[in-house]
Amino acid sequence: MPGLSKSFGNQRSDPYAAYNFIIEIDGIISGGFSEVSGLNIETEVESIREGGANDVEYKLPKGTKYSNITLKRGITDSDLIWKWYDDVINGKIRRKDGLIFLCDQAGSHLVTWGFVDAYPVKLDGPSFNATTNTIATETLTLAHHGLKRVA
Repeated sequence: MPGLSKSFGNQRSDPYAAYNFIIEIDGIISGGFSEVSGLNIETEVESIREGGANDVEYKLPKGTKYSNITLKRGITDSDLIWKWYDDVINGKIRRKDGLIFLCDQAGSHLVTWGFVDAYPVKLDGPSFNATTNTIATETLTLAHHGLKRVA
């Protein structure tokens, strides 16, 4: 099969580029993030063997867990992320809902993921190195109570 695109009837289903996305937290576009990871959902499985049937192993669903979401961006003058995490450090947990939009080249939303009740659990500041010419970045890790693909 040449190329990556497939056709289903008259509709193409090419894979989307992973570099066009927008982050919205609590209804505010929090643009400027260069990387998003952790959009993972896993259902844990419990294995049970039946006595006398040595070749049978039943796999039963236990529960579903969601990975932390990690957002990376270049440092800016905005200190909203630092203030949000500072509140967590001081015992004031403010959970926020958010959306991650995957966009096409024109900026139209193609796919949206929503997360609920998120709060920061880790903040990595930049590493400085005078021998390189890279952007100073910070990484924010969010714990949350659920991830879904929004229609």
